[in-house]
Amino acid sequence: MTASKTTPMISHDGEVRETTADDLKFAGRGRPFLLDSDKKRRVNLMLDPEVVERLKLKGNMSAAANKILRETLGL
Repeated sequence: MTASKTTPMISHDGEVRETTADDLKFAGRGRPFLLDSDKKRRVNLMLDPEVVERLKLKGNMSAAANKILRETLGL
């Protein structure tokens, strides 16, 4: 087994190790695998027009709404 198959790319403290030639053998396209607990969920909300317009000004409406809700909910 190669080091890349036994050694994760990201350690428990969030540090990313150097990429090796062996790592590139296993590289693939697309999004990385996420556990169900880490995936975002699609929901439908009814918002006031003023709220929608203000979120649009922030750019990424989803990210802006998520940030505001996390701050409000203390997450």
